[in-house]
Amino acid sequence: MTGIEKSNESKLNVYQKMLGYEFKNLQLLVRALTHTSYVNENNIPYFESNQRLEFLGDAVLDMVISEELYNNYDNLSEGDMTQIRAKIVCEQTLAKKAQELNLGSFLFLGKGEEMSGGRQRQSNLADTFESLIGAIYLDGGLEAVRCFIKKHLRNEIVNVVNNEDFRNYKTLLQEMVQKAYQGSVIYEVVKEDGPDHDKTFYIQVKLGSKVLGRGCGKNKKTAEQLAAQEALTKLKVGKK
Repeated sequence: MTGIEKSNESKLNVYQKMLGYEFKNLQLLVRALTHTSYVNENNIPYFESNQRLEFLGDAVLDMVISEELYNNYDNLSEGDMTQIRAKIVCEQTLAKKAQELNLGSFLFLGKGEEMSGGRQRQSNLADTFESLIGAIYLDGGLEAVRCFIKKHLRNEIVNVVNNEDFRNYKTLLQEMVQKAYQGSVIYEVVKEDGPDHDKTFYIQVKLGSKVLGRGCGKNKKTAEQLAAQEALTKLKVGKK
């Protein structure tokens, strides 16, 4: 056990309970929380800071989010998934998650970084969140880190996917239909599958009696967006 671990063992044990993950190798948690300013001021080797873990955690986070989007949103295009992932793993979102986990209070910072507000600095918080992901991956493997990421970022995934300002297919479709046909489209639920806690909705979008597109998703907003996306694709192809 290192000096940092010995002097902070009680504090780190409390924090593990807050995280909902208990490290087999406590040194990985210590390293995830160690800012470069701390190792610089205390003559500790560079690799004891969290920067290498941040690099690993960034890659693991991208992979898990990509996997979630691919597995749960069948009709998203490659471009959609890339943009959605970028919004989820952005510094602002990760810093917010770090604040929710109170990561700033547990950081090992140099005195200068501490005095300049390093515990609240968005970049420090986001980087530490990624470092924590890297540490959990090394300590517990892919399934452990997948559970951690899904627990803390599931709502962000759903919110970004359902954000009509992001992929505003419904508005684009209505504008196209209004211009070409002076009409309005309607969305109908064709069927619902699955238990209440895990339903899949099947929706079609219509202009009059004509079905323009269909979509399915884990909620109505997603299914409507996908139906509108399909309708836009068909209408654009029909114009060529």
